[in-house]
This record gives sequence, structure tokens and C-alpha cells, in this order.
Amino acid sequence: MNPSTAPNEYMLFFRGADWDEGKSPDETQQMLDRAMAWFENLNRQGKVKGTQALERVGRVVSEKKESIVTDGPFAESKEAIGGYLLLQVATIEEAVAIAKTCPTLSLGITIEVRPTLRECPISRRLREREQLADAVA
Repeated sequence: MNPSTAPNEYMLFFRGADWDEGKSPDETQQMLDRAMAWFENLNRQGKVKGTQALERVGRVVSEKKESIVTDGPFAESKEAIGGYLLLQVATIEEAVAIAKTCPTLSLGITIEVRPTLRECPISRRLREREQLADAVA
């Protein structure tokens, strides 16, 4: 495992359109119940470190010649990130296996699975460069 990878932490990013559009209230409630049961099962197993739904609007800040703030949404509505789940599991394979069991996948939601890092890769590279410079000096 990469030493900068935080042990056993994986972010699941949920992307997709408003899956409830065109569904009856009963169909929507049934899917919400299935999704909550899925989440509560993971939580009971101690695999959930955090989760949060995200607003579809926000701001993007960048700097070229001057600071620029852009209003969202930030992607096509079908690709907007609707929320995240932070898992604490043994491997990325386990995180992917968990993602594959999410009931909302059947509604066109996609889930991106990414390991978290202990430190910024730029900081690590800077430290390595400094160590190399010290060794050469």
C-alpha cells in the first residue's frame, strides 16, 4: 500500500440525476427504505465513518489573472455529485464490493470509489526533494 494512503479509508461519491423523478410516492419511499437499510447495515458493522448529502449548487473558486468565483451546478445534472460516504474497510476491493450492493445503482446512480490520503502528495514530494537535496549536499 502507498504509505501516503490513509489505512482503510475510501470515499464513495454518488453521482446521478434526481432518481425519484417519474416515480410514484410509494416507489420513492420503497427505494429510500432500501437505501436506508443498506446504509444502516454498513453503519452497524462499523464501516461508516461519515456521510452527507450535497446541495446541487455552490461555488467554484479559481485564479487565472484574478480570482474567479463561478456559481454551480458544476456538471451535467446526470453527473452531479449528490453525496458521499466515507468507509473504513480493509481494501479498495471491499469498498467496491460494498458500492456494488447499493440499491440506487438500479436507478442509474453511479458510485466513484477513491482511497483517501494521509497527506497531500505535493507535501510528500517536497519532503522527498528536500531529503534528496540534503543527501547530495
